[in-house]
Amino acid sequence: MSTPTPAPAPTAKDRPGQLRARVAQVLTDQAGTALTVTAISRILGRSAGAVGNAAQALVERGEADLAGASPRRFAANDRTATAASAVPGPAPVPPVAAPVPARPAAAGRPIPIRRPNGQDYHPRALAGMADVEVLRRLREASIAALLYGPPGTGKTSLIEAAFPDLLTVAGDGDTTVGDLIGEYTQTPDGGYEFVYGPLVVAMTEGRALLIDDATLISPKVLAALYPAMDGRRQITVKAHKGETITAADGFYPIAGHNPGVHGAILTEALSSRFAVQVQVGSDYDLAHALKIDSRAVRIARNLAARVESGEAGWAPQLRELIAFQKIAAVLGDQAAFANLVGVAPIEDRDLVAELVAKATGTPAEALRLGPRL
Repeated sequence: MSTPTPAPAPTAKDRPGQLRARVAQVLTDQAGTALTVTAISRILGRSAGAVGNAAQALVERGEADLAGASPRRFAANDRTATAASAVPGPAPVPPVAAPVPARPAAAGRPIPIRRPNGQDYHPRALAGMADVEVLRRLREASIAALLYGPPGTGKTSLIEAAFPDLLTVAGDGDTTVGDLIGEYTQTPDGGYEFVYGPLVVAMTEGRALLIDDATLISPKVLAALYPAMDGRRQITVKAHKGETITAADGFYPIAGHNPGVHGAILTEALSSRFAVQVQVGSDYDLAHALKIDSRAVRIARNLAARVESGEAGWAPQLRELIAFQKIAAVLGDQAAFANLVGVAPIEDRDLVAELVAKATGTPAEALRLGPRL
């Protein structure tokens, strides 16, 4: 193994792409060896979360190889040295109205990103670049983001694609402070030990933390998160000897909000903690690219337009359209369209049935059991 060439000393905040080039330099120096995120972060003196994102970006650009998954290990390829030589200098001061340039992509568009469940995420445009790149830049700058939109539009998918080191809290009305910070758990020998929750783990390991359905969580519970998001970047674990936890570099809270879900309330206290708030809707063009029945996509677009105008309260999102195609493959188109009617809220069901009948030329109603065979 060769001795690593010292990477250029990082500034307090690297420019976008600068850390990626530094990671590429480390991989180039260690050509032939697969390095873990922890090993690279120790060499560079940067957080594992930030280094992991930079290394993953190199893989997505074809400038490094993913050599292992558990733990993730990265190795140089024939393009890594070129990426390493592109370390930018000091950031120039841009004109006041200068647009943010889009991230270049090898084939005109970013390649799909594999999520933990094995499915691919197809990046979408946001602020003149790929959405995953936007979230990664926000993390580097410690600017918290809130994604909002109907269920099934891809909020969680985007966040999982952007942050391979992600931890998730699935929020609901029963979420407690212990679910965030941790609590005592009984051990096999009858004793008790304190098990840290995802908030503490994310803070100590410098990882991204998704608070999914954050607006379903009681404001009193969410208050436990707020000190970690302000200038203090600390929380006190009262249940564990009053221990103080300080966030490591790379810790990044991000939240999801479904405005139309019963009980979801975006309080001023929560909203003010997230400087960037991004509306997420379904990408119906992607539905076409995924070869989902064009009639179903057309119905979804029609309903989405009616939701915008206030004529309807529901429209199928990408999740429902993917489910439609799977059902059609198993039970046939007629059953899939009938199910599309059935999954609609009762108040919108007649309208959905009407649109399905127009699109298919066949009367439609929700799936229901018939007489005994």
